[in-house]
Amino acid sequence: MTKTALVTGAARGIGLATTRLLLEAGWRVAMIDRDAPELEAACAGLDGAQAFICDVSEPEAVEAMVAEVQAAFGSIDALVNNAGVADFGPIAETDFARWRRVMATNLDGVFLVSQACAPALQAAKGAIVNIASISGLRASTLRVAYGTSKAAVIQLTKQQAAELGEYGVRVNCVCPGPVRTKLAMAVHSQEIIDAYHDAIPLNRYGSEQEIAEVIVFLCSEKASYVTGQIIAADGGFESTGVGLPALRR
Repeated sequence: MTKTALVTGAARGIGLATTRLLLEAGWRVAMIDRDAPELEAACAGLDGAQAFICDVSEPEAVEAMVAEVQAAFGSIDALVNNAGVADFGPIAETDFARWRRVMATNLDGVFLVSQACAPALQAAKGAIVNIASISGLRASTLRVAYGTSKAAVIQLTKQQAAELGEYGVRVNCVCPGPVRTKLAMAVHSQEIIDAYHDAIPLNRYGSEQEIAEVIVFLCSEKASYVTGQIIAADGGFESTGVGLPALRR
């Protein structure tokens, strides 16, 4: 029987790359995003995928969306909680409204979609892959809301793994490091790009495809005894801590 994966934030970037890899591996994919035009365009021509418009920060919308996915596909065998907002700014400029906007999608959305999918995932003995960030593992400037939301996703992953394992549901977390997306390349100056290259042991940004490969592995039976793990797909960035690149020579 063909398995079904539900992927949030599927209209672009890592979510879209994951969708394509899952389809190549023989999965069916429910593509979820709140950007309707972008999602419809991304889904067009992808055999085995279906688009569902939903803002994952809204509880009632999430419940309705998951019901629609189950009606369309009959099962949910894997959930990839990828939807997120990247909002960076100094602590002094982060008011409560800005804080809540980040938390609503990055943390609440992961909780809400996981809760709604839990019965189906238990029935399927399926898998959840939550997408956090290297910013949830190591602090940085301008990320008081973003980094905190991603650190919370890491802890949520462990909580889910501890409790849902009894039902045969595996839960893991992928923490991407700097990824060469169109958005990143548009906002990263050459100075920032050079600094990242110097700080990352593999001396380069990752690609969306490379992050997706880890996600699809964790969804698959090849990872059948892997749960509660936090995997940094970051070229070794987290392992170097605050070490100066010049000291590695």
